[in-house]
Amino acid sequence: MSAVARRVAAQPARAAEAREAVSFAGVTCTFAGQGGGGSTYTAVQDVNLVIREGEFVSVVGPTGCGKSTLLNVAAGLIAPSSGTLRVFGQDLGGGLNRDASYLFQVDALMPWKTAEDNVAAGLLFRGTPKAEALATARDWLVRVGLDGHGRKYPHQMSGGMRKRAGLAQALALNPRILLMDEPFSALDIQTRQLMENELLQIWSADRKSVIFVTHDLEEAISLSDRVVVLSAGPATRPIAEFEIDLERPREVAEIRMTQRFLELHAAIWDVLKGEVLKSYARNRP
Repeated sequence: MSAVARRVAAQPARAAEAREAVSFAGVTCTFAGQGGGGSTYTAVQDVNLVIREGEFVSVVGPTGCGKSTLLNVAAGLIAPSSGTLRVFGQDLGGGLNRDASYLFQVDALMPWKTAEDNVAAGLLFRGTPKAEALATARDWLVRVGLDGHGRKYPHQMSGGMRKRAGLAQALALNPRILLMDEPFSALDIQTRQLMENELLQIWSADRKSVIFVTHDLEEAISLSDRVVVLSAGPATRPIAEFEIDLERPREVAEIRMTQRFLELHAAIWDVLKGEVLKSYARNRP
């Protein structure tokens, strides 16, 4: 058995060490093809993946390989064509994952609402009294570094400020699971590192289960307990996983200069590079 196969095969044994938060069991997602005529496209196929309670897992892979599809399955936005998605041991059954909050790549703030009102919106939708929802929103804005900015509208905030407001919006609901789809990719490198550190500090407080999709391998290693590598599409599946044994707490700029970080980066890139090249060859005109 190859080293990559050993890493994948070993996953269920390690997952048994802690309670399962999200479990993909034989998940396949097939969609209608663009060409019509009954053609289909299989985005992900026979995915078996477990995210443990309190674990921060990053998912990396070539562009268009189905990373966001897996997040959408975890959120209950897409029902798998076959296989099951379990959340804390319960089959999601095609419904929404109400234990999860989703932080998208694109800002999901409502432009006609202030930062404070945006953060409170989910709580109000759940039936939280308005005064309580606004108090919680203000508290979270302070925690993400937006104290004094609650009355600003999205167009009055920088990209980093909008990301902080979006993070507060997701966390104000106190989810047990946080789904993140390249949330910092549009930010400049300095702001991005500040947001990564902010996320680690907030996550350390209560250790929510996190599935973090990113194209940035350095980001994945800096943040995570484990990095999962997906194959090139179509019919994407996990082909390797790596335990990230860097000490916590972490400061992302400093941790990236350590010898162990460089070793992990080289090992993961050795697997990921081949899949990126496959994807490039398939999509080349």
